[in-house]
Amino acid sequence: METHVESTRSGLDGEVTGLSVRLLGPLTIARNGIIIQLPKSRKLRALLAYLALAPHPVGRSRLCELLWDVPNDPRGELRWCLSKLRGVLDESDRSRIEAQGDTVALDLNGVSVDAVEIASAATKGIETLELERLLALSRLFAGDFLDGLEIDRSPHFNSWLTAQRRRFSSCHAAVLQQLVERLPSDSDDVSAHLEKWLELAPFDGRVHLALLTRLAQRGQFGAAEEHIAAAARHFQSEDLDFGPVRDAWRTIRCQHGASSWVQPAVPLSVPPIMLADPNAATSRKASLAVMPFIEQAGIGGVPGGPRGGIADGLTHDIITRLAKLRDFFVIARGSVFALAEKNIAPEDAGRRLNVDYVATGMVRCQAGRVTVAVELVEVRTARIVWAETFERKPDDIFAVLDDIGNSIVSSISAEIETVERNRAMLKAPNSLNAWEAYHRGLWHMYRFTRAENEQARHFFDLALKLDPTFARAYAGLSFTHWQNAFQRWGDRDQESAMAFEAAGQSLLVDDHNPAAHWAMGRALWLRGEQDGSLIELERAVDLSPNFALGHYALSFVHSQSGDPKAAIGSSDHSRHLSPFDPLLFGMLGARAMSHVRLGQFDEAAEWALKAAARPNAHAIILAIAAHCLALAGRLDEGQGFAAALRKTLPNYCADDFIGTFRFEPDAEALFRQGAKRIGLR
Repeated sequence: METHVESTRSGLDGEVTGLSVRLLGPLTIARNGIIIQLPKSRKLRALLAYLALAPHPVGRSRLCELLWDVPNDPRGELRWCLSKLRGVLDESDRSRIEAQGDTVALDLNGVSVDAVEIASAATKGIETLELERLLALSRLFAGDFLDGLEIDRSPHFNSWLTAQRRRFSSCHAAVLQQLVERLPSDSDDVSAHLEKWLELAPFDGRVHLALLTRLAQRGQFGAAEEHIAAAARHFQSEDLDFGPVRDAWRTIRCQHGASSWVQPAVPLSVPPIMLADPNAATSRKASLAVMPFIEQAGIGGVPGGPRGGIADGLTHDIITRLAKLRDFFVIARGSVFALAEKNIAPEDAGRRLNVDYVATGMVRCQAGRVTVAVELVEVRTARIVWAETFERKPDDIFAVLDDIGNSIVSSISAEIETVERNRAMLKAPNSLNAWEAYHRGLWHMYRFTRAENEQARHFFDLALKLDPTFARAYAGLSFTHWQNAFQRWGDRDQESAMAFEAAGQSLLVDDHNPAAHWAMGRALWLRGEQDGSLIELERAVDLSPNFALGHYALSFVHSQSGDPKAAIGSSDHSRHLSPFDPLLFGMLGARAMSHVRLGQFDEAAEWALKAAARPNAHAIILAIAAHCLALAGRLDEGQGFAAALRKTLPNYCADDFIGTFRFEPDAEALFRQGAKRIGLR
């Protein structure tokens, strides 16, 4: 039996051709605009939705565990559901259900699926979409995800369903925010979008400010003050701080020439949960909330349960380590746990806390395995920035969780830095604030050319003009002078002095920032003060054991005249913490030089080749590869690197290489021997 479906519901742009699946609102399938009647089975609908959003084929055992509470024949019921779905989805010349081995997948090529369209847009970045595309997406939100579908005794599916509903609700709020910001202020549609946005995110300060701004533009100050009073009571009921919104309203009133405003008395009976600074992302730092990870029992276990277990301990550890990096504003443990106790969804918590990013996770302990799944979401756009699953054998549960925690902290830091760098690159240089100028500087700094290094210095200078207390910007500025000295792009003594001065300023601003001690450690190395350099670098990693660049710098110094075995250990640890670091070529190169000092020339050659293969490896890395290959007896390869090096630096010789580093006498003799073999005399 088939009935007609309205064209506005049948495709993203209103078309009615082909097969379409609607997961937002009650699940609906239509072909060429005609609704297809589905069997009444709720689990069939659940199976279809799960497979539609699965990024890869799903094992049958996983599907049985997901949907069936161990009945007599779960695989038989799964086969029945798949058979019915084939009857609905398959075409005469195409099978939509793909069963290979023990896995099942849906072939959705050419199929319009509302949730897939929205998820794809969120992945690309909702803020990058054209206005017409945003309007089309907004029309797809016809209701809650799988509206009305609930399945008893299927805790895993229900957890997944709850997460998807939260996810698409956040996507809807992000789309509405973009529409409110981009549509003409006099558009009648703005009010409807504001109303829906407020309904979805009642504790998001941005929607309140957007509404208050619109009311002020229309001269409706009385209505605005009524909204302020009602919203303040609402925030109070949830123990949330309404102060930032109230303060922003004062500014809005002044901008629109309203008379003075008397702040309504809104006594709070309990201390509010602290919000992030509403200007944190625009004035200085990005902000992050790490929501308490959910602990799931073993096979057949249900997420949730009493707090205080392994998951809570891991969450606390991650929050502490991220805070020690001092890269961004991290919401304190008490606030996120208070929201979790109220069963607030992570994305909603992120909006209530007014942060840029939210990290969530689940911990599952089974016999012989610990699994931790983590997601990092950009709150404003509902985009999943990073997701990973870590699995380890729990020979020592605390050591395993410590290792996983290291990986999570380093990945979160790196991913946020990447997002912030890319966002800063999209803005006009004259519109950057201090935080954005700093990240623009990082983008240029990691190009490792003389011209790009000069651009990086310019943007770090700009960041410091805008904020003279920005410790990381001083560290970045120090690194640009360090590069000028190291690469011989300027007078080595003069650039070394400037690197030292900028590092000193960084320490004066924030002596507890690991980047400040990292910058000073590198600057002291330039000055030939190895002992002082190692002290500063050790201080950097003591302050933040997850500071990958600190471990790399220790490897760099030890690889030349310190302990080569310690250098190898520090190199490996830095790469473990940051496996895709822009300075990965340096981590690999330091390991190569350490093997030379240990007489392990074959190993040195292999690590040097890995370093030279990095896309941003500069001339000095090519020189390391040439020398290590020569010492390993691979003369043809070494001469090839020497030739490539001399295309850029025609007069490059052994003295240039030796003069770049601070090798002990035995190491210097080895590298000169290698240079002689390939003609770099």
